[in-house]
Amino acid sequence: MTAITEAPVAPGRVRGRVWKNLLHNPMGVTGGVLLLIVLVAGIFAPWLAPYAPSEVHFTTPFQQPATVGFALGTDDLGRDVLSRVLYGTRTSLEVGLLSVLLAVVVGVPLGLLSGYWRWLDAIVSRLTDLMLAFPFLLLAVGLAAINGGGLGNAAIALGITNIPAMIRVVRAETLRMKDSDFVLAAHTMHAGPWRILGQHVLPNAASAIIVQATVIMPAAVLGEAILSFLGLGIQPPEPSLGIMLSDAQQYLFRTVWPGVFPGIALALICLGFNLFGDALRDALDPRSSR
Repeated sequence: MTAITEAPVAPGRVRGRVWKNLLHNPMGVTGGVLLLIVLVAGIFAPWLAPYAPSEVHFTTPFQQPATVGFALGTDDLGRDVLSRVLYGTRTSLEVGLLSVLLAVVVGVPLGLLSGYWRWLDAIVSRLTDLMLAFPFLLLAVGLAAINGGGLGNAAIALGITNIPAMIRVVRAETLRMKDSDFVLAAHTMHAGPWRILGQHVLPNAASAIIVQATVIMPAAVLGEAILSFLGLGIQPPEPSLGIMLSDAQQYLFRTVWPGVFPGIALALICLGFNLFGDALRDALDPRSSR
Protein backbone atom coordinates (compact mmCIF):
# COMPACT_ATOMS: atom_id res chain seq x y z
CA MET A 1 0.00 0.00 0.00
CA THR A 2 1.36 3.41 -0.95
CA ALA A 3 1.90 5.78 1.95
CA ILE A 4 -0.15 8.95 1.78
CA THR A 5 1.79 12.10 2.62
CA GLU A 6 0.33 15.48 3.31
CA ALA A 7 1.20 18.08 0.71
CA PRO A 8 3.07 21.12 1.99
CA VAL A 9 1.06 24.26 2.38
CA ALA A 10 1.99 27.02 -0.07
CA PRO A 11 3.38 30.23 1.48
CA GLY A 12 0.70 32.30 -0.25
CA ARG A 13 -2.00 30.13 1.25
CA VAL A 14 -0.45 30.53 4.70
CA ARG A 15 -0.38 34.32 4.34
CA GLY A 16 -3.98 34.27 3.21
CA ARG A 17 -5.00 32.23 6.25
CA VAL A 18 -3.15 34.61 8.58
CA TRP A 19 -4.80 37.70 7.09
CA LYS A 20 -8.21 36.03 7.17
CA ASN A 21 -7.80 35.12 10.84
CA LEU A 22 -6.68 38.67 11.69
CA LEU A 23 -9.60 40.26 9.87
CA HIS A 24 -12.05 37.92 11.64
CA ASN A 25 -10.63 38.81 15.06
CA PRO A 26 -12.32 41.96 16.49
CA MET A 27 -9.49 42.53 18.96
CA GLY A 28 -6.94 42.19 16.18
CA VAL A 29 -8.77 44.71 14.02
CA THR A 30 -9.05 47.10 16.97
CA GLY A 31 -5.36 46.73 17.73
CA GLY A 32 -4.47 47.22 14.08
CA VAL A 33 -6.51 50.43 13.86
CA LEU A 34 -4.89 51.77 17.04
CA LEU A 35 -1.43 50.91 15.73
CA LEU A 36 -2.20 52.62 12.43
CA ILE A 37 -3.26 55.80 14.27
CA VAL A 38 -0.15 55.69 16.48
CA LEU A 39 2.20 55.06 13.56
CA VAL A 40 0.69 57.88 11.51
CA ALA A 41 0.94 60.24 14.49
CA GLY A 42 4.57 59.31 15.14
CA ILE A 43 5.84 59.18 11.56
CA PHE A 44 4.11 62.35 10.40
CA ALA A 45 4.56 64.32 13.65
CA PRO A 46 6.65 67.09 11.95
CA TRP A 47 3.77 67.74 9.54
CA LEU A 48 0.85 67.16 11.93
CA ALA A 49 2.15 69.20 14.87
CA PRO A 50 1.00 72.83 14.72
CA TYR A 51 4.07 74.04 16.67
CA ALA A 52 7.59 72.92 17.43
CA PRO A 53 7.55 70.70 20.54
CA SER A 54 9.76 73.09 22.52
CA GLU A 55 8.20 76.34 21.29
CA VAL A 56 7.28 78.43 24.34
CA HIS A 57 4.33 80.81 24.61
CA PHE A 58 4.80 82.63 27.90
CA THR A 59 1.56 84.57 27.50
CA THR A 60 -0.64 81.46 27.25
CA PRO A 61 0.28 78.96 29.99
CA PHE A 62 -2.23 76.38 31.24
CA GLN A 63 -4.69 76.87 28.41
CA GLN A 64 -7.65 74.48 28.48
CA PRO A 65 -8.29 72.00 25.64
CA ALA A 66 -10.21 73.30 22.61
CA THR A 67 -8.68 76.74 23.04
CA VAL A 68 -8.20 78.59 19.77
CA GLY A 69 -4.75 77.66 18.46
CA PHE A 70 -4.21 74.93 21.07
CA ALA A 71 -6.44 71.88 20.51
CA LEU A 72 -5.19 70.04 23.63
CA GLY A 73 -4.24 73.10 25.65
CA THR A 74 -0.80 74.19 26.87
CA ASP A 75 1.50 73.30 29.75
CA ASP A 76 3.14 75.52 32.39
CA LEU A 77 5.46 77.13 29.81
CA GLY A 78 2.75 77.62 27.23
CA ARG A 79 4.01 74.77 25.04
CA ASP A 80 1.39 73.13 22.84
CA VAL A 81 0.38 69.79 24.38
CA LEU A 82 -0.75 68.31 21.05
CA SER A 83 2.61 68.98 19.42
CA ARG A 84 4.50 67.50 22.36
CA VAL A 85 2.27 64.40 22.43
CA LEU A 86 2.86 63.82 18.72
CA TYR A 87 6.62 64.18 19.04
CA GLY A 88 6.61 62.18 22.27
CA THR A 89 4.81 59.35 20.46
CA ARG A 90 7.48 59.52 17.76
CA THR A 91 10.20 59.25 20.40
CA SER A 92 8.48 56.29 22.08
CA LEU A 93 8.23 54.44 18.77
CA GLU A 94 11.88 55.11 17.96
CA VAL A 95 13.05 53.79 21.32
CA GLY A 96 10.73 50.79 21.05
CA LEU A 97 11.90 49.87 17.54
CA LEU A 98 15.58 50.22 18.47
CA SER A 99 15.03 48.07 21.58
CA VAL A 100 13.27 45.37 19.56
CA LEU A 101 16.02 45.46 16.94
CA LEU A 102 18.71 45.00 19.59
CA ALA A 103 16.80 42.16 21.25
CA VAL A 104 16.33 40.41 17.89
CA VAL A 105 19.92 40.89 16.68
CA VAL A 106 21.41 39.55 19.92
CA GLY A 107 18.70 37.24 21.25
CA VAL A 108 17.81 35.30 18.08
CA PRO A 109 21.34 34.00 17.30
CA LEU A 110 21.98 33.12 20.95
CA GLY A 111 18.64 31.32 21.16
CA LEU A 112 19.36 29.32 18.00
CA LEU A 113 22.82 28.31 19.17
CA SER A 114 21.61 27.53 22.68
CA GLY A 115 18.81 25.29 21.45
CA TYR A 116 20.92 23.44 18.88
CA TRP A 117 24.12 22.74 20.84
CA ARG A 118 23.53 21.39 24.34
CA TRP A 119 27.03 22.29 25.60
CA LEU A 120 26.43 25.92 24.70
CA ASP A 121 22.94 25.80 26.18
CA ALA A 122 24.33 25.51 29.70
CA ILE A 123 26.38 28.69 29.32
CA VAL A 124 23.70 30.79 27.63
CA SER A 125 20.97 29.58 29.99
CA ARG A 126 22.99 30.52 33.06
CA LEU A 127 23.69 33.99 31.68
CA THR A 128 20.00 34.37 30.83
CA ASP A 129 18.96 33.28 34.33
CA LEU A 130 21.44 35.77 35.79
CA MET A 131 19.91 38.65 33.81
CA LEU A 132 16.37 37.55 34.66
CA ALA A 133 17.29 37.54 38.36
CA PHE A 134 17.39 41.35 38.26
CA PRO A 135 14.04 43.15 38.15
CA PHE A 136 13.37 44.79 34.79
CA LEU A 137 13.16 48.32 36.18
CA LEU A 138 16.27 47.95 38.36
CA LEU A 139 18.35 46.64 35.47
CA ALA A 140 17.11 49.32 33.04
CA VAL A 141 17.66 52.12 35.57
CA GLY A 142 21.15 50.82 36.36
CA LEU A 143 22.18 50.62 32.72
CA ALA A 144 20.71 54.05 31.97
CA ALA A 145 22.50 55.55 34.97
CA ILE A 146 25.82 54.08 33.82
CA ASN A 147 25.49 55.05 30.15
CA GLY A 148 23.71 58.35 30.73
CA GLY A 149 20.46 59.70 29.33
CA GLY A 150 19.43 60.13 25.73
CA LEU A 151 17.40 58.24 23.15
CA GLY A 152 20.18 55.86 22.10
CA ASN A 153 21.25 54.94 25.63
CA ALA A 154 17.64 54.41 26.71
CA ALA A 155 17.05 52.11 23.73
CA ILE A 156 20.22 50.13 24.51
CA ALA A 157 19.28 49.75 28.18
CA LEU A 158 15.76 48.58 27.35
CA GLY A 159 16.97 46.32 24.54
CA ILE A 160 19.43 44.56 26.86
CA THR A 161 16.71 43.92 29.44
CA ASN A 162 14.55 42.25 26.74
CA ILE A 163 17.28 40.01 25.32
CA PRO A 164 16.74 37.14 27.82
CA ALA A 165 13.05 36.78 26.90
CA MET A 166 13.91 36.65 23.19
CA ILE A 167 16.63 34.06 23.85
CA ARG A 168 14.19 31.82 25.71
CA VAL A 169 11.52 32.03 23.01
CA VAL A 170 13.93 31.20 20.19
CA ARG A 171 15.63 28.48 22.25
CA ALA A 172 12.29 26.81 22.94
CA GLU A 173 11.39 26.89 19.23
CA THR A 174 14.80 25.46 18.29
CA LEU A 175 14.48 22.63 20.80
CA ARG A 176 11.00 21.86 19.50
CA MET A 177 12.14 21.66 15.87
CA LYS A 178 15.53 20.07 16.44
CA ASP A 179 14.14 16.53 16.27
CA SER A 180 11.38 17.25 13.75
CA ASP A 181 11.11 15.32 10.51
CA PHE A 182 12.28 18.11 8.22
CA VAL A 183 15.43 18.69 10.30
CA LEU A 184 16.18 14.97 10.38
CA ALA A 185 15.67 14.86 6.62
CA ALA A 186 18.15 17.71 6.23
CA HIS A 187 20.65 15.71 8.28
CA THR A 188 20.27 12.74 5.95
CA MET A 189 21.04 15.09 3.03
CA HIS A 190 24.31 15.97 4.83
CA ALA A 191 23.25 19.55 5.52
CA GLY A 192 25.54 21.36 7.95
CA PRO A 193 24.32 22.87 11.22
CA TRP A 194 24.50 26.46 9.94
CA ARG A 195 22.41 25.58 6.91
CA ILE A 196 19.86 23.78 9.06
CA LEU A 197 19.60 26.72 11.45
CA GLY A 198 19.46 29.33 8.70
CA GLN A 199 17.23 27.60 6.15
CA HIS A 200 15.01 25.37 8.28
CA VAL A 201 14.85 26.37 11.95
CA LEU A 202 14.95 30.16 11.68
CA PRO A 203 12.17 30.51 9.03
CA ASN A 204 9.89 28.24 11.06
CA ALA A 205 10.65 30.21 14.25
CA ALA A 206 9.88 33.54 12.56
CA SER A 207 6.26 33.61 13.75
CA ALA A 208 7.32 33.20 17.40
CA ILE A 209 9.95 35.92 16.96
CA ILE A 210 7.42 38.32 15.46
CA VAL A 211 4.95 37.72 18.27
CA GLN A 212 7.67 38.20 20.89
CA ALA A 213 8.63 41.48 19.20
CA THR A 214 5.05 42.72 19.64
CA VAL A 215 5.39 41.87 23.34
CA ILE A 216 8.73 43.67 23.70
CA MET A 217 7.54 46.82 21.93
CA PRO A 218 4.96 48.02 24.51
CA ALA A 219 7.28 47.03 27.36
CA ALA A 220 10.02 49.17 25.81
CA VAL A 221 7.63 52.09 25.31
CA LEU A 222 6.58 51.94 28.97
CA GLY A 223 10.20 51.48 30.01
CA GLU A 224 11.24 54.62 28.12
CA ALA A 225 8.43 56.58 29.78
CA ILE A 226 9.53 55.34 33.21
CA LEU A 227 13.20 56.20 32.59
CA SER A 228 12.30 59.65 31.25
CA PHE A 229 9.94 60.22 34.19
CA LEU A 230 12.84 59.48 36.55
CA GLY A 231 15.23 61.70 34.58
CA LEU A 232 17.32 58.80 33.21
CA GLY A 233 15.88 58.58 29.71
CA ILE A 234 15.20 61.31 27.16
CA GLN A 235 16.54 64.61 28.42
CA PRO A 236 14.73 67.97 28.20
CA PRO A 237 14.01 69.88 26.05
CA GLU A 238 13.54 66.80 23.82
CA PRO A 239 9.87 65.71 23.88
CA SER A 240 8.95 62.52 25.70
CA LEU A 241 5.69 61.24 27.12
CA GLY A 242 7.49 60.37 30.35
CA ILE A 243 8.90 63.89 30.68
CA MET A 244 5.44 65.34 30.08
CA LEU A 245 4.02 63.20 32.88
CA SER A 246 6.88 64.21 35.18
CA ASP A 247 6.33 67.92 34.48
CA ALA A 248 2.54 67.65 34.80
CA GLN A 249 2.61 66.14 38.29
CA GLN A 250 3.85 69.43 39.72
CA TYR A 251 0.67 71.23 38.59
CA LEU A 252 -2.02 68.60 39.20
CA PHE A 253 -3.94 70.89 41.57
CA ARG A 254 -4.03 73.61 38.93
CA THR A 255 -4.77 71.61 35.76
CA VAL A 256 -4.69 67.94 34.85
CA TRP A 257 -4.75 68.18 31.05
CA PRO A 258 -0.96 68.29 30.45
CA GLY A 259 -0.74 64.88 32.15
CA VAL A 260 -3.95 63.30 30.84
CA PHE A 261 -3.12 63.38 27.14
CA PRO A 262 0.39 61.83 27.30
CA GLY A 263 -1.08 59.16 29.58
CA ILE A 264 -3.79 58.42 27.00
CA ALA A 265 -1.13 58.26 24.27
CA LEU A 266 0.89 55.72 26.26
CA ALA A 267 -2.22 53.65 26.92
CA LEU A 268 -3.18 53.62 23.22
CA ILE A 269 0.33 52.58 22.12
CA CYS A 270 0.52 49.70 24.58
CA LEU A 271 -3.08 48.62 24.05
CA GLY A 272 -2.64 48.59 20.27
CA PHE A 273 0.49 46.46 20.37
CA ASN A 274 -0.95 44.06 22.97
CA LEU A 275 -4.23 43.51 21.13
CA PHE A 276 -2.54 43.13 17.75
CA GLY A 277 0.15 40.87 19.21
CA ASP A 278 -2.42 38.52 20.78
CA ALA A 279 -4.39 38.38 17.54
CA LEU A 280 -1.24 37.79 15.50
CA ARG A 281 -0.21 34.94 17.78
CA ASP A 282 -3.59 33.27 17.28
CA ALA A 283 -3.52 33.90 13.53
CA LEU A 284 -0.05 32.39 13.13
CA ASP A 285 -1.06 29.27 15.06
CA PRO A 286 -1.24 26.47 12.44
CA ARG A 287 -4.04 24.85 14.43
CA SER A 288 -6.30 27.85 13.79
CA SER A 289 -8.84 27.10 11.08
CA ARG A 290 -11.10 30.05 10.58
